[in-house]
Amino acid sequence: MPVVIGFEGSANKIGVGIVRDGEVLSNPRRTYVTPPGQGFLPSDTARHHRSCILDVLQEALSEAGVKPSDIDAVAFTKGPGMGAPLVTVAVVARTVAQLWGKPLLGVNHCVGHIEMGRLVTGAQNPTVLYVSGGNTQVIAYSEHRYRIFGETIDIAVGNCLDRFARVLKISNDPSPGYNIEQMAKKGQKLVELPYTVKGMDVSFSGILSHIEEVAHKMLAAGECTAEDLCFSLQETLFAMLVEITERAMAHTGSREALIVGGVGCNERLQEMMAIMCRERGAKLFATDERFCIDNGAMIAQAGWEMFQSGQLTALEDSWITQRYRTDEVEVTWRD
Repeated sequence: MPVVIGFEGSANKIGVGIVRDGEVLSNPRRTYVTPPGQGFLPSDTARHHRSCILDVLQEALSEAGVKPSDIDAVAFTKGPGMGAPLVTVAVVARTVAQLWGKPLLGVNHCVGHIEMGRLVTGAQNPTVLYVSGGNTQVIAYSEHRYRIFGETIDIAVGNCLDRFARVLKISNDPSPGYNIEQMAKKGQKLVELPYTVKGMDVSFSGILSHIEEVAHKMLAAGECTAEDLCFSLQETLFAMLVEITERAMAHTGSREALIVGGVGCNERLQEMMAIMCRERGAKLFATDERFCIDNGAMIAQAGWEMFQSGQLTALEDSWITQRYRTDEVEVTWRD
């Protein structure tokens, strides 16, 4: 029964998770939270990760009740993500692997989300909507690759939401997206915003530029409330995502849809996707914030799959990369 420890730190979350044969033994994490109106810079984020990663590692081992000798392999996020935070985590993973005498597993962050989603929900072969602060992709598996059917051509949906939160000085605690979601529940007026779907791809930079320009003018004129703007932005963005996911499902003949990534926690997105799936006679799978937000267990789970199929990472190949597409990974553990 292989036990794999996973290190995740590609953005503002630092997490260490331990997985044994599909069972999550521990999954602690910390979040770097900046003041309202600010994003998180790579250097500051890396400094945060360095300050607490050893505490999180110790917490993961204690919570799981395992010793270093019980670990069979060490997985870490190879990419994509922010350079400085990725380096911080990779250095610790390499060090731990050498100290403990364990093999390394360099994991694609996006594949980690997918494998965690499949494990937790039991989805067999779903069309995947992967939505986060750094990525927006519609994915389906075929011939040992997670194929990208559609994606953003500019910024990710989570980045769009985060940057709008800065316009309204919405709190980043616990996350700007969560706080937008709560405000959106009180919105009553749908403000028309740009809707940009280009075939199977989406664009969010135009809608962000537009709402950045008009938000304060509309609020000052009393044309709408901040809650109305949050509601309108969510409805428009999520409608675009549902459209391209449905088109991918029609193309593949899929009867399963799986939402992964941090934005996948959003209950309104889950509701809209569920309506689409129900109308297609399909089933929606989604996870809660424990597993859809970046975490160490998802890296451990993808690493576990790699380990079982003999796909290891040599020390000299354990570099990180900010650009690492989902479809670059050979998925050796699936038929």
